[in-house]
Amino acid sequence: MNVAKAGAESRKLHKEGCSERVTAARRGIPKAQIQLWTAENNHHIANLQADNLLEGVLYPANMNLAYAQVLSNRGAGGIDKMSVDELLPYLKENKGILIEQLRSGRYKPNPVRRVEIPKEDKGKFRKLGIPTVVDRMVQQAIAQLLTPIYEPQFSETSYGFRPKRGAHDALKQCQKYVDAGYAYVVDMDLEKFFDTVCQDKLIEILGRSIKDGRVISLIHKYLNAGAIQHGLFEKSEEGVPQGGPLSPLLANVMLNELDKELERRGHKFVRYADDCMIFCRSKRSAERTLASIIQYIEGKLFLKVNREKTTAAHVSRVKYLGYGFYRHEGECHLKVHPKSIAKMKTRLRELTRRSRAMSNEERPTQINMLIRGWVQYFKLADMKQMLRQTDEWLRRKIRAIYWKQWKRVRTRYRMIRRYHLPEWKVHEMANCRKGIWRAALMLNSVLTNKEIARLGYMPMTDYYLRVREN
Repeated sequence: MNVAKAGAESRKLHKEGCSERVTAARRGIPKAQIQLWTAENNHHIANLQADNLLEGVLYPANMNLAYAQVLSNRGAGGIDKMSVDELLPYLKENKGILIEQLRSGRYKPNPVRRVEIPKEDKGKFRKLGIPTVVDRMVQQAIAQLLTPIYEPQFSETSYGFRPKRGAHDALKQCQKYVDAGYAYVVDMDLEKFFDTVCQDKLIEILGRSIKDGRVISLIHKYLNAGAIQHGLFEKSEEGVPQGGPLSPLLANVMLNELDKELERRGHKFVRYADDCMIFCRSKRSAERTLASIIQYIEGKLFLKVNREKTTAAHVSRVKYLGYGFYRHEGECHLKVHPKSIAKMKTRLRELTRRSRAMSNEERPTQINMLIRGWVQYFKLADMKQMLRQTDEWLRRKIRAIYWKQWKRVRTRYRMIRRYHLPEWKVHEMANCRKGIWRAALMLNSVLTNKEIARLGYMPMTDYYLRVREN
């Protein structure tokens, strides 16, 4: 493994020895104001020449900001097992060596720690590469300097990994195109984009705007750093490791070439990271566009198009960023795609599994966190009726949990009597011999909707009606 020799021992810190120092540093000083580097002169990053960008990367204010960002993002450690909390003590002792190595070109990034995340498709995984916290900080410093350089070059209809833009903006732009008559789309799927990026092509594109060869060389080192998986080293001769702060920017730099080609041809399109939709007025036009753009992507950008998932179809037949589309009274509306609904219900099943070891206090907290995040993302969709049905299903699962907890008949007597039902009704329910799922339906008169809300469970419909944007 390529671990920088100088300061390597300092990375192997004992957690007992560093926690007090980190806590003391963070107790009285806001994270963004921790000044690890002090400016030696008064020149500004903006005044740097294009062939001297490395000085901007290493500029004290830029490095301080990068450190604060890594600290706030938290995240797991890399192959050296250094945690985010251990970064401050390490930098206090080794920042001079680190800067000197970066400036002289002798710095060698560590391989990333390979982690595989299951995809929606069974048996398929998304490969993530987790850099060490030191490498994350350096990557963050590079990204902060390059973002203002590349932002003006990016397309107005590119929304992924960009400041003050997000998936909702991309979806609203899709609606505008459909309302304007572009109802057929090329739904483009790039096969394992991050794993198959041609590094030589990416470096060539970067060289058009970055004239400082030291910065290009440092980025190239990160691309070639390799990965550690199951204790074995893997070379990375192609692809961009997905998981570091620099990866999203490099992805946009690469795919900006596709954006410029689509603009040159006069196409209407929306791109969010590697998910691209090209809008056309007819199916025939969409099919012609699909055939020609595949030639460009594979022949000029050296990327792979997944032909099984790339289609030319009516907008109502495609899934984009978890949403589906439909037209009503001449206008384009958004709905939650069935696959997204199924994924949400699977997660709720996991949280309400009766065999899951979770307290009655923790369960509503976990479920409410899921509900808030999910509804906030899908608040552009029309889903009131679907959420009402989901609420009924979820409440029945919650009742089933309590029924299983009231396992003994005498426990059921005690718990049901709390709700002041007639004694004959208490006797009937306590001695019920139905299965748990059927008995949960009977509990409507005890664990009413209001009672479940009192127990801390948030109705999805109520939250949606408060935050919806449609």
